[in-house]
Amino acid sequence: MVRRAKVSVLTIAALVVLGPASALAQEAEVVPASELLERSEAFDGEMLTLEGELVGDYGFRGDGYVWVQLNDDSYARRAIVDGGARTGSNIGVGARMPTVLSDGLDPAGGYRLEGPRVWLTGTWRHHDPERGGESYLDVVDLVVIQDGRRLQEGPDWAVFAAGTLLILVAVGMWLRRVRLAESPE
Repeated sequence: MVRRAKVSVLTIAALVVLGPASALAQEAEVVPASELLERSEAFDGEMLTLEGELVGDYGFRGDGYVWVQLNDDSYARRAIVDGGARTGSNIGVGARMPTVLSDGLDPAGGYRLEGPRVWLTGTWRHHDPERGGESYLDVVDLVVIQDGRRLQEGPDWAVFAAGTLLILVAVGMWLRRVRLAESPE
Protein backbone atom coordinates (compact mmCIF):
# COMPACT_ATOMS: atom_id res chain seq x y z
CA MET A 1 0.00 0.00 0.00
CA VAL A 2 1.47 3.35 -1.02
CA ARG A 3 0.25 6.35 0.96
CA ARG A 4 1.40 9.97 0.87
CA ALA A 5 1.59 12.06 4.04
CA LYS A 6 -0.57 15.15 4.52
CA VAL A 7 0.83 18.49 3.38
CA SER A 8 1.51 21.22 5.98
CA VAL A 9 2.43 24.88 5.87
CA LEU A 10 6.10 23.90 6.25
CA THR A 11 5.79 21.41 3.39
CA ILE A 12 4.00 24.00 1.22
CA ALA A 13 6.85 26.44 1.90
CA ALA A 14 9.34 23.76 0.83
CA LEU A 15 7.28 23.10 -2.31
CA VAL A 16 7.33 26.78 -3.24
CA VAL A 17 11.11 26.95 -2.83
CA LEU A 18 12.04 23.49 -4.11
CA GLY A 19 9.15 22.47 -6.39
CA PRO A 20 6.71 19.56 -5.98
CA ALA A 21 7.91 16.95 -3.50
CA SER A 22 6.86 14.09 -5.76
CA ALA A 23 9.01 15.58 -8.51
CA LEU A 24 11.84 15.83 -5.99
CA ALA A 25 11.45 12.17 -5.13
CA GLN A 26 11.54 11.26 -8.82
CA GLU A 27 14.65 13.33 -9.46
CA ALA A 28 16.48 12.48 -6.23
CA GLU A 29 19.21 9.87 -6.33
CA VAL A 30 18.23 6.65 -4.54
CA VAL A 31 21.08 5.73 -2.20
CA PRO A 32 21.41 2.75 0.17
CA ALA A 33 22.19 3.78 3.75
CA SER A 34 25.40 1.73 3.72
CA GLU A 35 26.76 3.73 0.76
CA LEU A 36 25.58 7.00 2.31
CA LEU A 37 27.40 6.20 5.55
CA GLU A 38 30.59 5.18 3.70
CA ARG A 39 30.68 8.39 1.63
CA SER A 40 28.70 10.75 3.85
CA GLU A 41 30.70 13.88 3.07
CA ALA A 42 30.41 13.33 -0.69
CA PHE A 43 26.59 13.47 -0.47
CA ASP A 44 26.48 16.66 1.66
CA GLY A 45 23.80 19.01 0.32
CA GLU A 46 22.50 16.44 -2.20
CA MET A 47 18.79 15.61 -2.62
CA LEU A 48 18.48 11.87 -1.92
CA THR A 49 15.83 9.21 -1.49
CA LEU A 50 16.36 6.48 1.10
CA GLU A 51 14.22 3.40 1.56
CA GLY A 52 13.87 1.57 4.84
CA GLU A 53 11.98 0.91 8.05
CA LEU A 54 11.29 3.62 10.61
CA VAL A 55 12.55 2.28 13.96
CA GLY A 56 13.06 3.34 17.57
CA ASP A 57 10.65 6.14 18.34
CA TYR A 58 9.47 9.43 16.94
CA GLY A 59 11.36 12.22 18.71
CA PHE A 60 8.92 15.13 18.52
CA ARG A 61 10.50 18.53 19.07
CA GLY A 62 8.85 21.84 19.84
CA ASP A 63 10.14 23.34 16.59
CA GLY A 64 7.66 21.53 14.33
CA TYR A 65 10.02 18.67 13.48
CA VAL A 66 10.29 15.03 14.44
CA TRP A 67 13.46 12.94 14.46
CA VAL A 68 13.47 9.25 13.61
CA GLN A 69 15.88 6.46 12.66
CA LEU A 70 15.57 4.90 9.20
CA ASN A 71 17.02 1.39 9.03
CA ASP A 72 18.08 0.11 5.63
CA ASP A 73 19.37 -3.39 6.27
CA SER A 74 18.28 -7.00 5.82
CA TYR A 75 16.12 -6.76 8.98
CA ALA A 76 14.18 -3.87 7.44
CA ARG A 77 13.48 -6.01 4.39
CA ARG A 78 12.56 -9.27 6.18
CA ALA A 79 12.23 -9.76 9.93
CA ILE A 80 14.02 -12.70 11.54
CA VAL A 81 10.68 -14.10 12.79
CA ASP A 82 9.58 -14.19 9.13
CA GLY A 83 12.66 -16.21 8.17
CA GLY A 84 15.03 -13.31 7.52
CA ALA A 85 18.74 -13.97 7.88
CA ARG A 86 20.83 -12.81 10.84
CA THR A 87 23.30 -10.58 9.06
CA GLY A 88 24.95 -8.54 11.79
CA SER A 89 24.26 -5.07 13.07
CA ASN A 90 21.62 -2.61 11.93
CA ILE A 91 22.44 -0.03 9.27
CA GLY A 92 20.53 3.20 9.42
CA VAL A 93 20.59 6.96 9.43
CA GLY A 94 18.86 9.71 11.32
CA ALA A 95 16.12 11.71 9.65
CA ARG A 96 14.49 15.03 10.54
CA MET A 97 11.10 15.78 9.03
CA PRO A 98 8.22 18.19 9.52
CA THR A 99 5.92 16.79 12.22
CA VAL A 100 2.98 16.74 9.82
CA LEU A 101 4.72 14.04 7.76
CA SER A 102 4.41 11.71 10.76
CA ASP A 103 0.62 12.16 10.97
CA GLY A 104 -1.05 8.77 10.62
CA LEU A 105 2.19 6.79 10.59
CA ASP A 106 2.20 3.42 12.30
CA PRO A 107 4.47 3.22 15.37
CA ALA A 108 8.19 2.99 14.69
CA GLY A 109 9.65 -0.52 14.75
CA GLY A 110 11.08 -2.23 17.79
CA TYR A 111 10.97 -5.57 19.52
CA ARG A 112 7.93 -7.49 18.20
CA LEU A 113 6.93 -4.51 16.09
CA GLU A 114 7.82 -3.83 12.47
CA GLY A 115 7.77 -0.12 11.66
CA PRO A 116 6.42 1.34 8.44
CA ARG A 117 8.59 0.85 5.36
CA VAL A 118 9.02 4.20 3.63
CA TRP A 119 10.79 6.24 1.00
CA LEU A 120 12.22 9.41 2.54
CA THR A 121 13.36 12.18 0.21
CA GLY A 122 15.37 15.12 1.43
CA THR A 123 18.72 16.86 1.61
CA TRP A 124 21.63 15.04 3.24
CA ARG A 125 23.32 17.13 5.92
CA HIS A 126 26.84 15.93 6.75
CA HIS A 127 27.98 17.20 10.16
CA ASP A 128 25.48 20.08 10.12
CA PRO A 129 26.94 22.91 12.26
CA GLU A 130 23.40 24.18 12.99
CA ARG A 131 22.60 20.83 14.66
CA GLY A 132 25.78 20.32 16.68
CA GLY A 133 27.55 18.36 13.94
CA GLU A 134 24.74 15.83 13.45
CA SER A 135 24.53 14.00 10.10
CA TYR A 136 20.96 13.38 8.97
CA LEU A 137 18.47 13.44 6.11
CA ASP A 138 16.43 16.67 6.14
CA VAL A 139 13.17 15.19 4.80
CA VAL A 140 10.71 17.01 2.54
CA ASP A 141 8.74 14.00 1.26
CA LEU A 142 7.64 10.71 2.81
CA VAL A 143 5.89 7.85 1.03
CA VAL A 144 4.67 4.83 2.99
CA ILE A 145 5.26 1.71 0.89
CA GLN A 146 4.29 -0.82 3.57
CA ASP A 147 2.40 -0.32 6.82
CA GLY A 148 3.92 -1.39 10.13
CA ARG A 149 2.70 -4.51 11.91
CA ARG A 150 2.99 -6.59 15.05
CA LEU A 151 5.43 -9.46 14.70
CA GLN A 152 4.19 -12.85 15.85
CA GLU A 153 6.94 -15.01 17.27
CA GLY A 154 6.14 -18.71 17.62
CA PRO A 155 7.99 -21.23 19.75
CA ASP A 156 11.50 -22.24 18.76
CA TRP A 157 11.10 -26.02 18.80
CA ALA A 158 14.85 -26.69 18.68
CA VAL A 159 15.38 -24.65 21.85
CA PHE A 160 12.36 -26.35 23.47
CA ALA A 161 13.76 -29.82 22.59
CA ALA A 162 17.24 -28.94 23.86
CA GLY A 163 15.79 -27.60 27.12
CA THR A 164 13.67 -30.71 27.61
CA LEU A 165 16.70 -32.93 26.98
CA LEU A 166 18.78 -30.99 29.52
CA ILE A 167 16.01 -31.34 32.12
CA LEU A 168 15.82 -35.11 31.51
CA VAL A 169 19.61 -35.43 31.85
CA ALA A 170 19.54 -33.41 35.09
CA VAL A 171 16.71 -35.56 36.54
CA GLY A 172 18.59 -38.72 35.49
CA MET A 173 21.79 -37.50 37.17
CA TRP A 174 19.88 -36.58 40.33
CA LEU A 175 18.20 -40.03 40.46
CA ARG A 176 21.58 -41.71 39.99
CA ARG A 177 23.04 -39.63 42.81
CA VAL A 178 20.11 -40.54 45.09
CA ARG A 179 20.57 -44.25 44.31
CA LEU A 180 24.31 -44.08 44.94
CA ALA A 181 23.74 -42.29 48.23
CA GLU A 182 21.22 -44.94 49.37
CA SER A 183 23.28 -47.97 48.35
CA PRO A 184 25.53 -49.58 50.98
CA GLU A 185 29.21 -49.50 50.25
